[in-house]
Amino acid sequence: MARAGTLYGVGVGPGDPELMTLKAARILAAAPVVAYFAKSGRTGNARTIVEGALGPAAEEMRLDYPFTTEIPVSDPRYLPEMATFYDDAAARVGARLEAGTDVAVLCEGDPLFYGSYMYLHDRLAGRYTCEVVPGITAMSGCWARAGRPMTRGDDVLCVLSGTMAEDRLAERLAGADAAVIMKAGLNLAKIRAALQRAGKLGRAVYVERGTTAQERLVPLAELADERGPYFSLVLVPTERRTV
Repeated sequence: MARAGTLYGVGVGPGDPELMTLKAARILAAAPVVAYFAKSGRTGNARTIVEGALGPAAEEMRLDYPFTTEIPVSDPRYLPEMATFYDDAAARVGARLEAGTDVAVLCEGDPLFYGSYMYLHDRLAGRYTCEVVPGITAMSGCWARAGRPMTRGDDVLCVLSGTMAEDRLAERLAGADAAVIMKAGLNLAKIRAALQRAGKLGRAVYVERGTTAQERLVPLAELADERGPYFSLVLVPTERRTV
């Protein structure tokens, strides 16, 4: 029986191509098939990051989302349609693995931290040899660019989603020494209000497209915008100094 291919979940970092790991670069240079998620009609952030890093004979497999931010997660269509999309994507990737071909799936940031790759991993990792290549996360790339120490000593860091209800956000923020709020772009007004209630708005830094040429960093309290791009987050560094 022929050997099935290996599935690679490859973290390519937060945006700056130089922040991709040597291991990721090595695997991508050799991968016969490179799959990546993208919005229909767009190149996709992960694919943009690896421009020039793929082997000259690599076959590219686009996995176009049925929608991105067009409908909210709360819409009754969202979960079933996304599940069908990931089932179909896993079937396409699985067919190549079954034929004995290795497939590298790109993922911006880290594959297992809010990454779309994980939904293929859920469906395929139990059936095929799989290797996950960790990547620099968006939050670590952004706090490096902001130059703000996030945690000291025994501080607790809380990672939150901007899609949470305002009351829950405010409660979690009030109890955390430091926080990162992901998925901030469409939720800035709510995030600002939650931080104000938690008494931490003055510490918050808004970052969009961190580590890229389009990067923008600004104190959230000074940001007039009510919406930002999908690739944005809010940093809430610790106030404490231990030494």
